[in-house]
Amino acid sequence: MSDEASKPKEEAAAPAEGKATTGKAGVKIPRRVLEQRRKRPKFVRQESWRYKRLDEAWRRPRGKDSRMRLQKSGAPPLVKVGYRGDKDFRGLHPSGFQEVLVSRLEDLEGLDPSRQAIRIAAGVGRLKRLRIAEAAREKGIKILNPPPQLREVEA
Repeated sequence: MSDEASKPKEEAAAPAEGKATTGKAGVKIPRRVLEQRRKRPKFVRQESWRYKRLDEAWRRPRGKDSRMRLQKSGAPPLVKVGYRGDKDFRGLHPSGFQEVLVSRLEDLEGLDPSRQAIRIAAGVGRLKRLRIAEAAREKGIKILNPPPQLREVEA
């Protein structure tokens, strides 16, 4: 009886296969999820490659005789629910962290270094970028795009 009673506790303690385990480096993204992301096609607007005035941003094809809408062979794939990723890993950076865009020092307040990593906004100048990076390093927050001056120190 004691063996049967201890089994559920052991199973509960060990993480289930395919489930995320949270550690110091964010969430461990399973290899199959990364493979799904890699294989997911780039969905493009119908004939955006043909006309310069059309942006590649996805729009559903609605034409009466549209090959793409009819899903004929050779036509680009349509957006479908089956391409969607797992809920636990959706929107995460490949490193397992949730990305937070930072453009000033005050944006670092209230961030969780175990789950979130920062990306410094492109419009931030060099001096302010260095100040943000130093403050993030002191707080133990991962920087996804560190300034060149700090990349050499980290390596």
